[in-house]
Amino acid sequence: MRYESSGKDIILYENDLNLSQTLDCGQAFRWEPNEDGSGYTGWYLDRYLEITGENGVFRLKNTSESDFLGVWRDYFDLDTDYSELKRLYSCDPMLKRACEFSGGMRLLRQDGWEALCSYVFSSNNTIHNIKMIIKRLYEHYGHFPSPAELAGESEESLSYLRCGFRAKYIIDAAKKVAEGEVSLERLRELPYESARAELMRIKGVGPKVSDCVLLYGLCRREAFPVDVWIKRAMSRFYPDGLPECTKGTEGIAQLYLFNYIRRSGE
Repeated sequence: MRYESSGKDIILYENDLNLSQTLDCGQAFRWEPNEDGSGYTGWYLDRYLEITGENGVFRLKNTSESDFLGVWRDYFDLDTDYSELKRLYSCDPMLKRACEFSGGMRLLRQDGWEALCSYVFSSNNTIHNIKMIIKRLYEHYGHFPSPAELAGESEESLSYLRCGFRAKYIIDAAKKVAEGEVSLERLRELPYESARAELMRIKGVGPKVSDCVLLYGLCRREAFPVDVWIKRAMSRFYPDGLPECTKGTEGIAQLYLFNYIRRSGE
């Protein structure tokens, strides 16, 4: 990772980053493209960022060095060598094509609670609707609400979200996290299957949602969310499972496969 300060901005030099591939692929729901197509604006909890650029040079606007090193460096997973991951994956012909097609894809290391909320709202929903629900939630509170704040809500008091049956799910998630019945920090340390099972104690959280929370919110890279696109890829290319070169980073391999299968037309 190489960066420099430039006035009130941070200039980031990173060849393994493509903003549209990373921020507009469905792993996070609080990013929107700028009107001029130069980049994206978005949020991490209550932190706002505008990031622009391409071809390995990016500008994080109005960002202090301390915020870059303390927040955005981790969020964009800048300490991981994605060139090396792509080299390892390229031992497999299908993954090699996926990596070449989606060479700027990165895992976003989101906040665990924000990711849990986002993916509870994602149940049988569209990306647009998820974004609008989260936007209404943030605007109502004026910040991203804590588990304790949401635990005090009711289905009626959350009617402004227009999230339907998911209201009871988000309240249950908030109560279980606020009361310590589900500890997001503990989920970072538990064996993968145990962490998955603990998340699925929350109403509305099944295998896919639990894997999304573990991967995108808790950086459990072995988590492997399976939606219709990944199910199609696994059936067609990997009926016996992913190749050994992905062991321990199956979730990152999933990002490359998902984007390739969804957008390449193969």
